[in-house]
Amino acid sequence: MRPSELPASVVSRRAIVYVRQSSVTQVQDNLESQKLQYGLADQARQLGFRDVVTIDEDLGRSASGLVERPGFRSLVAQLCEGSVGAIFCLEASRLSRNGRDWHHLVELCGLVGARLVDSDGIYDPSSPNDRLLLGLKGTMSEFELTVLRRRLLEAALAKARRGELRLAVPIGYVWSADTGLDVTPDLRVQNAIRTVFQKFARLGSARQVLHEMRKEGLLFPRPADGKRLNQLTWLLPTYRSVLSVLQNPFYAGAYAYGKSNTLTRIVDGQPRKKRGRYRPMDSWSVLLRDHHHPYVTWEEFQKNQEQIAHNAHRKPAGGAKSGRGGTALLAGLLRCRRCGRMLFVAYGGRGVRRPRYTCRYGHNLNGTEPCISFGALRPDQVVAREILIAVAPLAVEAAVVAEQRVADRHEERRRALELEHQQASYEVRLAARRYEAIDPDNRLVAAELESRWNSALLRLQECERRIVEANILPAATPDPSVLQSLALNLENAWTSPSTPPRIRQQLVRMLIREIVVDVDDTSREVVLVIHWKGGLHSEHRVKKPRSGQHSRTASPDAHKLICEMATQWPDAEVAATLNRLGVRTGQGNTWTARRVQAYRGTTGIRGYESAIKDGNCLTMYEAAAALGVSSHVIRKLIGDKLLPARQLLADAPWQILASDLQRPEVQEALRNRTARKRPIPRQKQTAHPRTKTTQRSDVE
Repeated sequence: MRPSELPASVVSRRAIVYVRQSSVTQVQDNLESQKLQYGLADQARQLGFRDVVTIDEDLGRSASGLVERPGFRSLVAQLCEGSVGAIFCLEASRLSRNGRDWHHLVELCGLVGARLVDSDGIYDPSSPNDRLLLGLKGTMSEFELTVLRRRLLEAALAKARRGELRLAVPIGYVWSADTGLDVTPDLRVQNAIRTVFQKFARLGSARQVLHEMRKEGLLFPRPADGKRLNQLTWLLPTYRSVLSVLQNPFYAGAYAYGKSNTLTRIVDGQPRKKRGRYRPMDSWSVLLRDHHHPYVTWEEFQKNQEQIAHNAHRKPAGGAKSGRGGTALLAGLLRCRRCGRMLFVAYGGRGVRRPRYTCRYGHNLNGTEPCISFGALRPDQVVAREILIAVAPLAVEAAVVAEQRVADRHEERRRALELEHQQASYEVRLAARRYEAIDPDNRLVAAELESRWNSALLRLQECERRIVEANILPAATPDPSVLQSLALNLENAWTSPSTPPRIRQQLVRMLIREIVVDVDDTSREVVLVIHWKGGLHSEHRVKKPRSGQHSRTASPDAHKLICEMATQWPDAEVAATLNRLGVRTGQGNTWTARRVQAYRGTTGIRGYESAIKDGNCLTMYEAAAALGVSSHVIRKLIGDKLLPARQLLADAPWQILASDLQRPEVQEALRNRTARKRPIPRQKQTAHPRTKTTQRSDVE
């Protein structure tokens, strides 16, 4: 159709100029295409249209049909109102790159009598010939997009398989024209990246790395404009920055391409594409190991990924959870033996809330009966005791390693502060040179450069102040005697209030994979099967208290000793023996005869009664009185194994049968001892005439 053939009914309506470019890069760089598209408004006025509207809301949006286009939606809405007489576009691909939108637009134009105008001519969609030509244009535009995209993707994939595709690299790497991908020459950036890996190797948690770096005031580089690495700014690290360093395979010397894919969904009848869906490592398009110089080895990278996955708390029900603090030591480690699910922790009670392990998933999801439930105090104590027994042989070695790690930590911080000081000094010198190079009469520029110089000086002073406050000194060599005492005080260190619960949970997870637990209702015992990291299993039983039974009771050793001594010794002797052994009551007090009597009454232990003692069993003092000798003689006879005697445990009273005092070897030893005691004859001495005579017997 020629321009002169436009009917007056079309020219009297509105003309819409549709402007679109597919990407932000095209909007920024392809300015000539923008000028040509905006120039279509003048062409519309030349054709006689007075009401000309330009729609450019879709600049930077693709027309593939997978991206929402508000400008195109506004165009269709105005077209349906019948107020549009013509649509101007540079080419058919500007309006649509997919057949659905294109043919829908052509159909609407034919219904309302609107015209489509491009650089080739004017088309009337209601005309069969023009309709056929417009259909071919739309089909070719869609096919062209598909072919171009496939060629570009295949070329990029082929180049990536050779490791030559220049992807956006993370902080710490730069593309070089000579060597390709290489480590950045900035030592401060290198040290910041290595500090993240070193702290994670020591702490084992990305969030703990973040907390320690922020606590020490260590800064982390970020792109100044958010994208490009040409200029960096140093800020306090964030969790995302720490995790991106730990999970990026580039830092392990691997070249990776195709780590994510695109998912297309139908939303409100329109296809929508969602990018950035992470793919498993075995599904990556390209993975070239040993491609460039690494910050860590590939083995260390894989170990870090396993640790990060293990630390994640929100995981499927089949896996153990990481320790996140709290008073429950075994939270996230207990697996129900009956249903196979992991137990969770519930807190209850008045005043101080006590943790309790329970398995109610089946009850909550399916309405079945709850599996098991028990308090956390006693199982936690049993597992803690087993942990201390396991680590006791390596306590001194662990203390030496800990001391070395403290020294390494001081060295890391000292190195980071030194590099920060060097960077601040350079910025001061650079600002000074720029200020001195400017003409002093140009006060507008000189004032700004002077302000930047002052800011650089303030940053340098702040850095120097932090170095002074840090008071970084070389770590002292650990004293072996101190380490030995530390090895003997593991239980005190474990129960110390200064030890965070998270540290205890981390230590448990270093040694134990999981614990399968069940409750024996017959014996009222909690059965714990510990699965150690080395592959060994150990079973432990913990008495489950009855309702209303408190935990402040005497220890099993105290109960056993009272049971054995109560029927043979008075309560005072039993209390003295318990105190000599350092055994305390359930309230932490020393034992007395009254407390022993009260404990026997509570537990139903039959007590010692002196009225029914028939003299068959004697103490060491009673045996000495019966033989007419001292207790030291009886002790020597027992030590020489001549007199049989029984002692329940160390420091407990000796139990001697009266019949054993008449044994031949005992009587023979007593006779020999009596025979060795001969009387000392009295000797006369000649007295000096001036002195008084003194006899030896008098002296004695």
